[in-house]
Amino acid sequence: MEEAAIGNEPMFTGIIEELGSLRLVEKRGEDARIVIEARTVTEDSRAGDSIAVNGVCLTALDLQPDSFAADVSKETLLRSTLGTLSKGSPVNLERAVTPATRLGGHIVQGHVDARGRFLSVESHGESWTVRIAYPKEIARYLVFKGSVTVEGISLTIAALADDYFEIAVIPKTWEVTNFSHLKPGEEVNLEADVIAHYVERILTTSGNSASSV
Repeated sequence: MEEAAIGNEPMFTGIIEELGSLRLVEKRGEDARIVIEARTVTEDSRAGDSIAVNGVCLTALDLQPDSFAADVSKETLLRSTLGTLSKGSPVNLERAVTPATRLGGHIVQGHVDARGRFLSVESHGESWTVRIAYPKEIARYLVFKGSVTVEGISLTIAALADDYFEIAVIPKTWEVTNFSHLKPGEEVNLEADVIAHYVERILTTSGNSASSV
């Protein structure tokens, strides 16, 4: 399976393919190896392919029909919520896109910018409003009606306050992701829109000029 990429990085869309579960966590010094129970994302994957787990890009190893393993570095354990998961925890899974994949969500790198916090959920019968607290360091990347990735899920910000945002969740997303399993106070992985990062870099870097060949 040939992956599409930004530069040399694999790319995701934030459209969750499968709700897997954590089978095993094996500590390896300050790092860890995890084993994820899954069936859909393992169907045509090969060792070395990228799979996003709760929005974290990991390299799939020891692929089996019903599972795969991945090594998780100390940095990833600290920055994301993967280090807080326990056996049986539900996890959102997505394979990296290929050149033939439809971009149903938005451009997602699988690089967690910060941990947020699940505050509350309000049911509207056929949909839900989820409120997520976010840290100040990513505030500049969030805009009303803009894109954000929560636990690997591509979402649109429906309301934005100084320290939290709200998202509208449709039944399909509620059914195939870990949102229905989250409890108030639990941490979640957040990734801001990558375009916002590039725009910030362009606007804050001076003295550089592009040359053409």
